[in-house]
Amino acid sequence: MNAQVRARAVLAAAAAALALGGTAEPARAQWSQQHEQFYLPAEHNWVFRRNYPAADRLFNAFDYGHAILYEELYTNPDAPASELEEREYNFVTRKLLVSPPRLPLEEGAIEIAYVKIAPEAKLMFEWAHLLHRQIYDVLGDERLSEADKDREVAELIRYYKSRPDLAFSSLPKNMELMEGQYYSTAFREKYPKFNGLIWGYHWLQVGLYEPLLVGRTPDERQTGVTATVARFRQMLENAPENMPRLMPMTAAVAPRFAERYPEAAIIFDNLHSMHDVISDILASPKVPADQKRAEILRAAERYRDNTSFVMTEQEWRDMTQMMGVQNMGGPVTGFLAGFPQPTVERGAVMAHGNMAGMQHGAAQPGQAGAAQGHAGMQHGAPPAGQGGMQGMDHSRMGGAQPAQGAGTQPGSMSKDAASTARMMEMHERMMADPVIRERVASDPVLQRMMSEMHGGMPGMSHGAAPGAGAMAPDSAQAMDFVVRLLSDPEVEGRIHSDPRLHQLWSDPEVQRRLAELRRQQGTRPATTPAQPEHRH
Repeated sequence: MNAQVRARAVLAAAAAALALGGTAEPARAQWSQQHEQFYLPAEHNWVFRRNYPAADRLFNAFDYGHAILYEELYTNPDAPASELEEREYNFVTRKLLVSPPRLPLEEGAIEIAYVKIAPEAKLMFEWAHLLHRQIYDVLGDERLSEADKDREVAELIRYYKSRPDLAFSSLPKNMELMEGQYYSTAFREKYPKFNGLIWGYHWLQVGLYEPLLVGRTPDERQTGVTATVARFRQMLENAPENMPRLMPMTAAVAPRFAERYPEAAIIFDNLHSMHDVISDILASPKVPADQKRAEILRAAERYRDNTSFVMTEQEWRDMTQMMGVQNMGGPVTGFLAGFPQPTVERGAVMAHGNMAGMQHGAAQPGQAGAAQGHAGMQHGAPPAGQGGMQGMDHSRMGGAQPAQGAGTQPGSMSKDAASTARMMEMHERMMADPVIRERVASDPVLQRMMSEMHGGMPGMSHGAAPGAGAMAPDSAQAMDFVVRLLSDPEVEGRIHSDPRLHQLWSDPEVQRRLAELRRQQGTRPATTPAQPEHRH
């Protein structure tokens, strides 16, 4: 009898192991405590599917595209790029999008291995996609008045936020979270065409709200939705030429929707940004296989919280304008037959305002002035002989050159200038460290100081490249910034773990300048956390 009991216990344990994914990945097996949740009951549910079936079916195809992407990136990390760029891309664009599924797919049946390592992220996406679909239903319901629609959307957002374990923050996150991590941009660099396809999905997903709001009659709304879908299909021709070159931002692609429902617009931008982050984590060889889950969960937590990498709503709108709708696939309403001329190279990065290849001031044929916003603004030309410096990217700059005052001979430098140069290099190298960048993102004072150093526009350097007379204010701000950072013991610990940073920090002149700055600011020693008052 005991033998039989033991045998049954062994069989039960084996069955449980198989149910949890067998022994394929014991090191990454985790319990997930989140649970699925369904639509908020309402009479408007599935109205969009009835009234706009062609557009609704595309969302089912998009679900497949996201799922197969994650599965391929996770299970076949060494596969040639052509597996996604050709084989899967051709299947999706030539077959699946031509005849999309009539009903939503169960993504877990497609991303079988991926969902085992990150079920929490899958549920976050599904919860946000449900909000997407229910808002389509509200705006597509001809029985509802404008006031009814506003009330229903507010209730949907309240319902969505009732799940803090799944809900994306309704505060905007800056581009540092998406593009400033050590694994960032790995996906778009290796798979530009499939990345363009994903961004095309996101352009359509937020863009479809606009004709539902702009259209004055049911016929106008039907025509607008049909035109928006047709425009999306145009993007797929001659890929990736007409696809977005920057992640589509809701406030640019669907400005009426973002103005009327800013919380929803911000949630969707955070959702789409995290899609990119997970693609980068899975695609990056810098993230070991046994660390993929940890990085995904870290990113998911950051996108849910209301403290890290946040910016104000106005900064979000300003950044969106500066990026330019012409770089995101163009507007949804009032577009011309041809696509607008982009002003950035494919693969451009927005983190820290780095917009290499941006043609500031280029006229956009067929674009209204409001749609261009800051995208066409001249932000300052670099001095002759200095080369183009479109924006400052701390993670990619090796060290700033100090300004040379009048009468200073090339190659000669005062003690203060030399220590300033080392302080500036120290500042750049510190900001290349992901832990230090995260510390900055979580500190409002440091965020403000960073914004002031870059001219007030989040992530954008408006001034000329460093040159005569241009460096002094930035140097002083950078040194204040370094002192503030050094007041954190964790940051100081990171400095001592980097040989070059430790060498810069240990320089006697740097230590002298740091001591002077601490005395001026009335701060405590670097080993004690301080709260200095920033001086303008």
